[in-house]
Amino acid sequence: MIKIGVSGAAGKMGKRLINLGLKDKKDIEVVFGLEDKNHPLVGKDIEGVKIVSDPQIIKECDCLIEFSTPEATVEHLFYLAEYKKCAVIGTTGLDSSQLQEIKKASRIIPIVFSPNMSVGVNFLFRLVKEAVKILKEYKIYLEESHHIHKKDAPSGTAKKIAQILNEEGFNIKIEDIKSIREDEIVGDHRVVFESELDRIELFHSAKTRDIFAQGAIKAAKWIVDKEANLYNMEDVLF
Repeated sequence: MIKIGVSGAAGKMGKRLINLGLKDKKDIEVVFGLEDKNHPLVGKDIEGVKIVSDPQIIKECDCLIEFSTPEATVEHLFYLAEYKKCAVIGTTGLDSSQLQEIKKASRIIPIVFSPNMSVGVNFLFRLVKEAVKILKEYKIYLEESHHIHKKDAPSGTAKKIAQILNEEGFNIKIEDIKSIREDEIVGDHRVVFESELDRIELFHSAKTRDIFAQGAIKAAKWIVDKEANLYNMEDVLF
């Protein structure tokens, strides 16, 4: 059994991770939920999983699944490295210095870091890589849509797509990505290739947050026996 802790446990993603982790009785044991010390659920439980605020509890898990704030994510890296625990990080909105902290920690412990844990979205990344090899003369447009509660814009997934494109010689600027915040959209991403003759679209729409939670649990199962390094979901899947 792999003992996992869930950071950001009282959030929408955290609750789904706890729920799906508890259902995976063969491979997963959810041993704690981690939250900010001021959260009203600290000291209580979610589906029988105790919610705590002291990051020292990280020593009790094999892998920490992190869907919290950038600040909390960086703070927890210290404890993960101290106790030699692996991590799956899906936190978005990290700045360059915080990303450097993740890279630094990955020299000591194995970390899966991805702006999107969905199997489908990571397949989209692969399709984009293949498409740009052939469609180099096309104009490219990126669009992403999320719920009104999402703080960062554009999304980490859209930035990853832009990175893939720019590595192939395009010049996609962050300000060129169209971001929509509307209703309770879980997550839509569209990549449009357009020429004078035709238009090609790659589109992924998340129906439920469970696709991210399932991907994160899959990553946790994969990483527990890996060497220290910085991995992504493509490593997990392909």
